[in-house]
Amino acid sequence: MIQKLKTILRITPVRITFFVIPVALVLFLSDFQFFRLMELKTLDLRMASRGPLVPGNETAIAAIDEKSISELGRWPWPRSTIARLVDLLKKGGAKAIGFDIVFSEPDDRADLKTIDALTAEMKKSGVTDSNVLNLLQRQRASAGEDGILAASIQKASNITLGYFFHFSQQENEKELAHITQYRMEDHAARIVNSRYSAVNSLSGTSNDGYLPRAFAPETNISILAAAAQNSGFFNTLPDSDGSNRWAPLVVALGENYYSSLAVSMVCSYLDFPVLSLNLESYGANSIGIGEKTIPTNESGQLLINYLGPPRTFPHYSVADILSGTIPPDTFRDKIVLVGATAVGIYDLRVTPFSSTFPGVEIHATVIDNILHENFLTHSSFIRMIDVGAIILFGLIMGLLVSRLRPISGMASALLIIAVFIAMNFLAFFRFNVWLNLVYPLTTMMMIYLGITIYHYFKEEQEKKKIRSAFQYYLTSSVINEMLKNPGKLKLGGDRRNLTVLFSDIRGFTTISEKMTPEELIMLLNEYLTAMTNQVFYYDGLLDKYMGDAIMAVFGAPLDQPDHARRACLTALAMMRELRRLQNKWEAEGRPVFDIGIGINSGEMVVGNMGSAMRFDYTVMGDMVNLGSRLEGANKEYGTNIIISEFTYNHVKDTICCREIDSVRVKGKTRPVRIFELLGEKKDEPGYQNLIKVFATGLTLYRDGKWDDAIAAFQDACKIKHDDFVSTTYIERCKTLKQHPPAHPWDGVFVMTKK
Repeated sequence: MIQKLKTILRITPVRITFFVIPVALVLFLSDFQFFRLMELKTLDLRMASRGPLVPGNETAIAAIDEKSISELGRWPWPRSTIARLVDLLKKGGAKAIGFDIVFSEPDDRADLKTIDALTAEMKKSGVTDSNVLNLLQRQRASAGEDGILAASIQKASNITLGYFFHFSQQENEKELAHITQYRMEDHAARIVNSRYSAVNSLSGTSNDGYLPRAFAPETNISILAAAAQNSGFFNTLPDSDGSNRWAPLVVALGENYYSSLAVSMVCSYLDFPVLSLNLESYGANSIGIGEKTIPTNESGQLLINYLGPPRTFPHYSVADILSGTIPPDTFRDKIVLVGATAVGIYDLRVTPFSSTFPGVEIHATVIDNILHENFLTHSSFIRMIDVGAIILFGLIMGLLVSRLRPISGMASALLIIAVFIAMNFLAFFRFNVWLNLVYPLTTMMMIYLGITIYHYFKEEQEKKKIRSAFQYYLTSSVINEMLKNPGKLKLGGDRRNLTVLFSDIRGFTTISEKMTPEELIMLLNEYLTAMTNQVFYYDGLLDKYMGDAIMAVFGAPLDQPDHARRACLTALAMMRELRRLQNKWEAEGRPVFDIGIGINSGEMVVGNMGSAMRFDYTVMGDMVNLGSRLEGANKEYGTNIIISEFTYNHVKDTICCREIDSVRVKGKTRPVRIFELLGEKKDEPGYQNLIKVFATGLTLYRDGKWDDAIAAFQDACKIKHDDFVSTTYIERCKTLKQHPPAHPWDGVFVMTKK
């Protein structure tokens, strides 16, 4: 048991490899946070290493920058200033105009207060002239900053207003306490033009559980919201390290779904095609804008393909636009995003290219990604490729490095890692595919480190083996016995009742002729190691190797009352191990062979045999020779394990056997009954019918009833398909039927071969 446990727990390079790879896969599939963060950093590295890309010319930014604030005054500016900007952009031919700002409060100016006060006094004084009151209302509308901006927005008819969502009432309970149900419904009505017009599901099932779900919207005032043609939210959802790598394209509020500012502006630019959200059972699948399909993760987020650092897109100062420094035609047929870039306003975000990236330029990047379908691919299919990379490169590292010397192993490991990194970066630079870098690299490095440590300790063990090499001439059990009783270290032996086991490879000479010496030694060592392990597992004494043959003894040097049973269990275990090796060799395209095993029990001479200079602990005697003959008898009957009647008498209560013949071996006159070893008694129900039918045939054969015996053996062949033993008897019966044996007939088969 201890030996088996040691075998199971023994560390090898292959086991190191097949331990590290599953651990890496579990961590990868469970999205372990630490490695995910590392992978995100490598994504930033790849994006920065790629360098800036040239964006399309559809998008421009009207920047509320430091120059604009210096010339036009501190932010927020009067709404009339924003209205002038809208008028100029529209006059210049801008196709779509969007605001990365929200006008959530009225512009409360002094002239409005004066008109409101005058209106109140007139009503208080009893003035009821409707013409006067209407005039005051028209003056208020024309004098009000909000009214001026609303008129410009309505006249432009291509304005998309930005707004944002509050996502959690619990996190900001005090700040959001003022939001009533009526207010939420009112604000939701103001952004109805940013709803997805269609929600589709290709598989018939949809799941929005992964979508970000908002508590309430914070929108533009009603006069502006009513005047605008379109709207979209501009919330960002940074990763755990604060960097903005994903752009949310959809947010759920109640039973409706709302589009982002970037998506809404693309819709406006493309003359409002159908805007659809595609949901599947696992969450969001994609966003559809007419013929365009935008891939998303299950949360409806787009992986942003940043094109470069800040100012990759053209920035135009609002002050220069209003002053006429910039020609109006600059914005013809373009998407114009109005947003803050000034540091003081603090609409700056962390991105792979910069920690002070203007938020408005993130929207511009998303718009450009959508218009040019320049997406980074990171789908569930890519994750399967990542799984394959972890397995493939892990196996390459483990199987290659384990076979090389330290220096060449290190060089090979570095080459494998370099090839993988080059392939990973090529996939990103050339095909916009985000393949996982961290997990395959970590897997390879851990395997290399594990194998290196293994080789270090293995080398130390080898040095110890060299220092104690001579102890391996004898088995450890013999050495221990000698240490207990030094008197046994002498020539001669004792007579004891033991069991001997012989095994041999069938047709080994033919197999060896087809193989190189190196292949033959490798195959033979693998086979002998596996068989020897089974002998040691049942505490047998490995007497010797005789080329491809094995001789083992049970019951010596230590007393084992159940030596016959141990030998039988060893033989069964050897056959199981052989079947495993046969499957392995066949899969590897290597030669496959079979073996024969003979077992006999009886009185034998055991002890140290040889000369005074060199001797060996072994067994001798007629019973040993009989065991060797039984091994050879397997060829006659097409069996794998044959035991003698002497062994059978020891094990018949625990081991399942069938009697197959009574033979007279070469050099002996007394016949011996032999049995085929089938399995343990617990397996007997599977063999009971075969044993019974075959025994009937054997009795009829010994009685000389050839036709009846043939019929019985044919029935046995039906039970066990192509039973070679039964087939052999059928041929014997046919021969004896044509050439009857001399009387008296005893049914004994004479073996003429060893």
